[in-house]
Parts: sequence; C-alpha cells; structure tokens
Amino acid sequence: DIVRRDDDTNTRLSQKKRSTLPIRLSDRNLYLARPEGGGEGRATMLNHTRRRPLVALLLALLVASSALPDGVVSVSRPNANANDALRASGTSRRLDASAAAAAAASSSSSSTAADPPFGRGRGGRCCADVLLRELRGGHSSMPPALSDLVSETVSSDRKIVVVTGGVLSGIGKGVTASSIGVLFRAMGLRVTALKIDPYLNVDAGTMSPFEHGEVFVLDDGGETDLDLGNYERFLGVCLTGESNLSTGKIYREVIERERIGEYLGKTVQVVPHVSDAIQEWVLRVARTPVTRVSTLSGETSGTAGTGGGSGEEEGKDNLPPEVCIVELGGTLGDIESMPFVEALRQLQEHVGYKNMCFVHVSLVPVLGSPTEQKTKPTQHSVKSMMQLGLRPDFICCRGKEPLEPGTKSKLSLFTSVPENAIISIHDVTNIYRVPLMMLEQRMSSMLARRLRIRPFAQRRDSEKYSAVTPGDGAATATTATATTQQPPQPPTACSNVRESDLIKNWTELADGVDRPEGECRIAMVGKYCDQGDAYLSVVKALTHSAIATKQRLRIEWIVASDLTAGDDDDSSSSKSSDPDPDAAASRKRDAWRRLRECDGVVVPGGFGRRGFDGKIRAVRYARESRTPFLGICLGMQAAVVEYARNVLGRERADSAEFEENLAKDEEDCVVFMPEGDRERMGGTMRLGARETVLKEGSLARRAYGDVERVMERHRHRYEVNPNMVHDFEEAGLHFVGRNSDGTGERMEVIELDSPDVHPYFVAAQFHPEFTSRPERPNPLFYGLLQASKDRVGAGGGTAA
Repeated sequence: DIVRRDDDTNTRLSQKKRSTLPIRLSDRNLYLARPEGGGEGRATMLNHTRRRPLVALLLALLVASSALPDGVVSVSRPNANANDALRASGTSRRLDASAAAAAAASSSSSSTAADPPFGRGRGGRCCADVLLRELRGGHSSMPPALSDLVSETVSSDRKIVVVTGGVLSGIGKGVTASSIGVLFRAMGLRVTALKIDPYLNVDAGTMSPFEHGEVFVLDDGGETDLDLGNYERFLGVCLTGESNLSTGKIYREVIERERIGEYLGKTVQVVPHVSDAIQEWVLRVARTPVTRVSTLSGETSGTAGTGGGSGEEEGKDNLPPEVCIVELGGTLGDIESMPFVEALRQLQEHVGYKNMCFVHVSLVPVLGSPTEQKTKPTQHSVKSMMQLGLRPDFICCRGKEPLEPGTKSKLSLFTSVPENAIISIHDVTNIYRVPLMMLEQRMSSMLARRLRIRPFAQRRDSEKYSAVTPGDGAATATTATATTQQPPQPPTACSNVRESDLIKNWTELADGVDRPEGECRIAMVGKYCDQGDAYLSVVKALTHSAIATKQRLRIEWIVASDLTAGDDDDSSSSKSSDPDPDAAASRKRDAWRRLRECDGVVVPGGFGRRGFDGKIRAVRYARESRTPFLGICLGMQAAVVEYARNVLGRERADSAEFEENLAKDEEDCVVFMPEGDRERMGGTMRLGARETVLKEGSLARRAYGDVERVMERHRHRYEVNPNMVHDFEEAGLHFVGRNSDGTGERMEVIELDSPDVHPYFVAAQFHPEFTSRPERPNPLFYGLLQASKDRVGAGGGTAA
C-alpha cells in the first residue's frame, strides 16, 4: 500500500484508487491529486527540497505496483480540478515537448471520462523515466537538440550497448562488438554501429597503413577505421561516415558552433559543450536508418540486419535501428578518451539504465607453471572503469583457453559482476565462431533481460542467405533476400535465438571455414605486407570466396620491393633496409620462390613509388605464366603500365604519380584526375560507391551474374589515360568496365581474353573487397579463387 500525507493525516489508498493517482510537477514541487466523489478533487504538495527521496520512492512503488501490469504507466492531461489546484499553488512546469507528445499518444487509447493522469498504455515505460528525470532536474541543463534526441530515444525504447576495452589495445573489441550485433540480429532486431576513435585526425583517410592499418571506405565516401568493415560484414548493413566519430570531428563541430554564435557568448568547455555534442552524435547515429544492399547492381533496402522488429514493419523503407552498438576505441584510462567516457556516463543517466548497458573487454593472461589464469589485470581495469563513473554489466575475457570456474568466481567477487555475465572469449579456429561462443554462454538472453527486450515478441523468420555459386563455368552472384512477411507470433523465450535461421547459417559458415575440401595459396604482393591489417578487407574477401569454393586459404605475404631487391635504391622493404648485396639477393630469391609456388596473385592498392616496380614484375609473371590474377586500384594501374612496357613496347611508360616528365599519350599511362585537389589531402580523392557499366560478354560481367551495372567503392586520385585506351585494346587488353557518370571516359575494369589468352586476368580501379560479405563473396574474388582451384585441379598448382 502507498501512504499519502494529507493535512497531517495518513490516508491509506485503496488498490482501486492507487491506479488512478495523478502526479503533476511545478517548478519546485510535486503535486498529488486524487479524484473524489462527484468529480471534485484535492491537490497535495510535496516539497522537493525536503521530500525528494519520498517522491522517488512513491514513483518507484507506482511503477512496480501490481495494479499496473508489467510496470507500465503512461501520462495524460490532468482533470480540471487538479489543474485548478496546481494553478492556485504556483506556476506549473511542463515536461519537454517530445516527452509530452509521446506521453499523450501512449495514453490516448486508455483515457476515461475522468481522464486520470496515470493510466495504462504501451509507451508508458518511458514516461516513468521522464518523470524521474524531471524530479532530478530534468532536461533543463541540456541544449534543446540533445533534449529532443534523448526524449525520442527513450520514447522509442531504443537500446545502446557500449563496448569498452582494458589492459591493452587491439584486444578484440571490434570483433566482440560485431558479434554482439549478430546476437541482436538473431533476435529479429535492426542493428547499427558507431566506432569512437579518440585521435585528433578528422578521419582515417590521411593515416599511414603502417600506423593504423587499413582505411575502410563506405558507400557515402567516408574514410573510416577498419572496424567499420567488421561491422558491415557481421551486421549485413551499409553504414555512413557518421558511424565513425573521432576527437577531430567532434572538436571541429564544437568550434564551428562557437564561431556561428550558437553558445551565446558562454565559455566553451569540454563539459558540458563537448560532452553534449558527443551525446548528440551518438543518439543521432543510433536513430539514423542504415541500408542493406540486396543486389550487387546497387538495389538497396532501408532495413538493417535481419529486418524490422515486428511483422507489420517488414518491407518498409527507412526504419530506424532498434539497437546501436558503440565501440570506444583505445583503452579505458587513456587521456584522449576522457571526454567520451564522461559523455557516455552522462548519456546513461539521460536515457535510463534499462536503455543502455556496458560490455567491457579485458585480458586474462596465463603465466607460470602450472599455468594459472591471472585476474589482476582485469580487476584493475574494471576498477579504473568504475572510477570514471562507468559500471560494466558484462565482462568479456580474452585469453587462449576458456575461463575456468574458479577464475569467473574470483572476477565476480572483485568486480561485482555476476558470474554468468562474465563471458569467456577465448581463441577459436575462426572469428565466425565468436557469436556462437557467446550464444553458448547465454549472452543473448542476458542482454535481452538486462535491456528488457523480448527478442521474438513479434517474430518473423530471419534473413535467408545464399552464396556466390559457380554456374556455366563462371561465377554467378546470388544475394541475400528477405523471406515472405509472417504474421506476428506470441512472445517467445530468448532461448529460441538458437533456432533462428541466422544462427543456423552462421554455424554453417563457421563450419565451412574449418572443413575445406582443398587448399589454395594466394600471393599478396603489396607495399604494406609487414602490417597485415593494412589489407584486412582483402584478406576477408579472399576468405569469403575460399569458404564458398570449399578451400583452405593460405596467403603468402610478399613485400613488393623484395622482388626487385638490389636492383635500385628504392628497393628495400620497411622491415629490412639492409644495403648488403647478399642480404638483398637472399630476400629477392625467397620472394620469387614463394611467388612461383602460389596458385593465384593479388596486387592490392597503395600509394607511393616504393614497391611499384615490384608489383609490375609480379603482374608480368602472372600474365606470362597464366597464373590467375586480380589487381585492385594501384594494382590495375600497375597492370596497365606493365602491358604498355612489355607488350606495346613503351619502355618508359609510367604513372604520373611517380614521374612528372612523361611524354603525353605515349608514356603517361596513368594521369591525375581533372577534378582532383593537389593542395588538400584529406577527403579529396574519388571516394565512395560509383556505378560501373560492364561490357556484354566480358568475364567480369559473367562473374557478376550478367548484370550490366554494378556499384562498387572507390578511393583514388589517378586513373588510366583515356587517350591510350584504343592502343591497349588493339593489343588485346580490354577495358570492359567504364564509369557511368555521363562521359564514359573513366576506365574501371580491364581483362585479357578468357580462356584463350589467360584463364583469369582481371583488374579493377575500384575496391571490390569493401563489398564482400561472408554470405555473399564479391564476384571478382570468387572468380579468382575458382580459377585458382581449377589450376590446382589441373595440376598447375602446388597442391596437386
């Protein structure tokens, strides 16, 4: 029972009247009004300054009351008598407009003749949170934009999961965040993702691959961290540039706001101005619809993941996500990430505990003999996290072996995290087993319980998958399609996630990696081979195609400059710059031996002169030995220069990127694009998804399933000289893909006649690796792996 103080008399409210207890707020006081006989009502004032704990308790009891099933409450307008009492007692304070609108909408279907301020409604859970925030001071300190975003997030019941890391960087936060997204997809929810990078760069576009790894390019041209590639591949979505937030981006936005006078002369500080801007960015990304590419010809759908969360939403475009995964880059405690940590702490206060949770990834090393799992690094990491105001709901422990029961118990004791919420993320045979590992430890059900999600509340079948499969001797691309709309089903327990089609297909995918029928060796000839993450998407694309062709993939990393070691002054690799002639000769012999043992050759993109001549040597070897070859970006330009030198006989042919004094249209095979910017480096390349028209009957068009137009992502400043195209085609090098920007002058895809001249010699100016997915390999990579497999079967490879 709830006791209300009225004129120093305790009045015990009946069970019936308790469900219609009105609550109204003024600028400093809370008013309780109870309808009485004949429609007359009385109002009672509780002063915040003295009785706030009592008010909070009262609201908590109201929400938890058995008179309100499932703790659902909603708000409607007060009755006339209660309004009169409020006006007589002081000036009323309104809830913010968004919350009031959501509250009114949620209670419109349950209003009665007396129109009680509390009733039962679907959207009422968020309204209780709004009232509690108003009692603590509400949104009065927030800027209007943030206040509206918070209210919209709460009213739509959107969930935010923050993944943090401790002990050391590179611990696997990206894969962990992506795997959590897979679990939400299996629940039937739409998922998006955001990566926070605390560096001062505006984006990753100008960062060296040696220092930061691959630059992943999005459809809208965003140059982002490589983790966004993991998100897209695991979640099956196409993200935008806003999905990667850096310190440089957020500071630039705050400074621009200050310059236009948005802060009205206030002293601009990290808190609240930068922290508010961070929260706005997170909530803005969390509600931005993401697209899923449904065909390789560029047709898209506005749904993300496995589709909408309810049957009636299936097939609609531009549906906002239901879950946002936020990964905080770096290690907790780094000075660079402090503004983001504080912003995330405030954000949980604003959106509510039930709408936001934290997953902390930490290391549990094994030392000594006998081996013992050490918990102290994780203990200190969690302690550091708590000192910053964040409390982990889950701890994902990285290590070589599964966590022992004693280790979990000890971690639970020192971190106050339940044992079943301490998840073992130990080494597995392939990363596609990580979501399955989480599922085995019931992480999906615990996430649903923590965030109050009913995964299959209105269930429809999950997204169906199909892979690129061979047909008529060429690769045919088939795509993921949604199943027919299903009627809403009764609520189902979280354990049914195990039976979803997505998890079944994910299990088959993981098994396919571990159960190949053959082996294929691919030579990766590049400039940045000393840093494997520099070509991460290329490796993943090769892996996807190896799974589809049922092969075990082995990559031979060959530093391009080693193929010309000792031939010139620019031949030394970044790993070994020993000028000793014997050492250089040894590296050269080893590089060529390994290249000749491979069943296929890939020359990926890059920048700079060093290693370019080595790439040309690799292209010539692949062309003359009929070894399957795929060139990407600079790899295509190397193929064009090689053909000009060794087939057209133009020995001085080169790229304008490296040699400025070249004879126009005779030696200048690769030229600077007319719209390029030579002064500014960041964001000035030809970026993002562009349409390419494929020539009928070409190998590339057959690989894409006889599709005329395809959408692929670009990142380059230089292009093939269109004035030399006629000479190349006369000599047998065909330009079978051209741009559709209106001029038709941009060369996108080249190939040699197949199979007469070469079984598979294809190069593209775009980056096909960025659109490859585990369930849908990119056709150009699939074609390479299929041709390499045929070479092995015919006895031309090392595996024969």
